[in-house]
Amino acid sequence: MAFRSRRDKLRIILSGSACVHPGSVYDAISIRIAEDLGFPLGMFGGSVASLAVLGDPDITLITLTELAEQMRRMSRAASLPVLVDADHGYGNALNVRRTVQELETAGAAGLTIEDTLLPAAFGEAKAQLISLEEGVGKMKAALDGRGDPSLVVIGRTGAASITSIEDAIRRARAYEATGVDALFFTGVKSRAELEAIAAATRLPIVLGGAPEDVNVLDYLAGQRVRIALQGHAPIAAAMQAVYETQKALREGTPPKALKGLPSAELTNRVTREADVKARSADVLGLKK
Repeated sequence: MAFRSRRDKLRIILSGSACVHPGSVYDAISIRIAEDLGFPLGMFGGSVASLAVLGDPDITLITLTELAEQMRRMSRAASLPVLVDADHGYGNALNVRRTVQELETAGAAGLTIEDTLLPAAFGEAKAQLISLEEGVGKMKAALDGRGDPSLVVIGRTGAASITSIEDAIRRARAYEATGVDALFFTGVKSRAELEAIAAATRLPIVLGGAPEDVNVLDYLAGQRVRIALQGHAPIAAAMQAVYETQKALREGTPPKALKGLPSAELTNRVTREADVKARSADVLGLKK
């Protein structure tokens, strides 16, 4: 299949002995930059998808169609494998099955399905979880929706920060039994909690943020963590850069006096100008 090599790369990361930091990606330019810088993997978070596509906060307003289309754009632009945060699968277990089908077709190397109750329930300000039974059903549906066996399906739980570390372990073991490829945990607060998780489970672990003393690659690798997220600073930095540039222009700064703009060399590299010129010479008869 067209995207199997990307999925194989993600599987190699999960089956290895090291822990890696993924690059945060959200569009064609960001994924090319991450690939050029040598990141082994891209992470397409739900929050950055909402920002990039809608300009909205992470409150589950983005649709599956919008998420999959943005993934498709990135797949076209670069060959970096991407792990997609598919949130709750955009509905019940049957919706999860379709979510997997759509993201597989869009070129994702892998995806995560979580047990958070989304969208938030009426009148509830605090995050809630779906039942363990519903969570297991979603994991089974995700696996059933997978057409390419190399696509990585990861079961995710936020129980560590919503209920308890004991509940996180209970849910993780149940998801593990469905046959998912890895386990994703958010809200882990200490080394003791991570060590309890590692001792009670057997699958590769993906960690969604952790305190500074936990987020040490060698230590994480020893706890079977294979992917450790570092947040989504790139899109925040891009937002600030666009703001500063627009502000300067609005205040009368001449375009040639603007600061922080990319060099022509970087722009040409990211837009793959050399490849475009070569193709134009071959098929349009243009001079190189």
